[in-house]
Amino acid sequence: MGSQESSPHDSREQDLNPPPGKPFDLNIEKILESWEMCDGVREVIANAIDEQILRNTRDIEIRKDKEGKWHIRDYGQGLRYVHLTQKENKEKLTNPKVIGKFGIGLKDALATFDRKGARVMIKSRFNDMTTAKYKKHGFDILTLHAFVANPSDPTLVGTEFTISGLTDRDVAKAKDLFLKFSRESVLERNQYGEVLRRKDARARVYANGVKVAEEENFLFSYNITPLTKKIKDALNRERTNVGRTAYSDRVKSILIASKSTDVARSLANDLKNYDAGSMHAELQSWIDVQEHAVKILNTTKRVLFITSNELITARDMVDEAEKSGVEIITIPESLKFRIQGKKDYEGNPIRVLDEFLREREESFVFKFVEVNSLKASERAIFTMTNRILDLVGGKPEVVKSVKISETMRRDPISFFELDGIWDPKSQSIIVKRNALETLEKYAGTLLHETAHAESGTRDVTREFETELTEFLGDVASSALKGKG
Repeated sequence: MGSQESSPHDSREQDLNPPPGKPFDLNIEKILESWEMCDGVREVIANAIDEQILRNTRDIEIRKDKEGKWHIRDYGQGLRYVHLTQKENKEKLTNPKVIGKFGIGLKDALATFDRKGARVMIKSRFNDMTTAKYKKHGFDILTLHAFVANPSDPTLVGTEFTISGLTDRDVAKAKDLFLKFSRESVLERNQYGEVLRRKDARARVYANGVKVAEEENFLFSYNITPLTKKIKDALNRERTNVGRTAYSDRVKSILIASKSTDVARSLANDLKNYDAGSMHAELQSWIDVQEHAVKILNTTKRVLFITSNELITARDMVDEAEKSGVEIITIPESLKFRIQGKKDYEGNPIRVLDEFLREREESFVFKFVEVNSLKASERAIFTMTNRILDLVGGKPEVVKSVKISETMRRDPISFFELDGIWDPKSQSIIVKRNALETLEKYAGTLLHETAHAESGTRDVTREFETELTEFLGDVASSALKGKG
């Protein structure tokens, strides 16, 4: 971008018949050479929307007349020529919902229209204004001036821009830069902004309703309101191609503050793409967004969050969960470690596999079988109970009974159904019925659980291993003496 005075676009000479009114030098230091006509229209529309917001007026109007001229009309306070001298406006700066600062973007728009050969008439109850090249006071160069005349309609409410030389495509492209005219619907609104349902291949990031960036791999579009200092600093005169570093924190805040099931469901469904490596950027980049989606779903749905590895190693548990109406959500290992032991937004434990097993165990009910209900072959094996225990010194005093159950708890590590357990609460050894298929299987299960009862410890502990070793010695000794 070069200065206007030396720009190669300044090929037109000064108007021999300048527009009526007093010439007012716009003092545009730089020409935005990359701006197209639609960028200029965007700034006019942005100013109109700001007026609508500031004055709480009726909607702005954008229309084309029979002569092919485009009209952009707001119903605000009315534009004065002094607004073109301002670089910022306190009223706009203190309102978090407006788009611009006043004057800067409008002057850029007027320079673009002039460079592209469009003609502009601005009307308000204060003045009529148009633009033309005119000799700069005290210099032998031409600069863009506004020509300010008395108002042709002193009763006009608001400001009306009439622009000739625009194409329908120019206006359509400009309107498409605004959330107000897009087809993107609001999924949720919170104190940080809005989550939007994206309308096409690329998601959009809006700042107070104006598009400032596109994201190819975002799950949603976003409208950031109000703007952070980082975003304001990044919004250059062109308002486009703002980098992700400027708005990523605010987008993350919008998502984490979201409460709707629609948003959480979309995020959670996207987690399922983890294995395929096709998660969207919000999930790839921010584990706290993943955690937020998990908490909402855990609050609103019966779900079980498991890793890809658990899908394989705990297939029986997964099948059981699905049969009971629990929805399975696959998550990354890193997310499981983050959410394990945490609670959702209603204080409920987040249901990972360990939690699901704990819930199952709390609600588990044994289906005990009376001895006289056993099949003859099963009963014959069960009657060997005392003889088996005599091999290791008899039934320990701590064991009050040995019971048979149709159902059995699962191992908390492997998630496989156990053959038997030692239940210290009831002081009972409980054996699953299918262990009675063979004497060897029943005897092994019975002695294993008796070792737990004697040692008072769990599997894979030194105390349990010692007790089990002693049992093996006792059994071997009894067998060898019998042979002797």
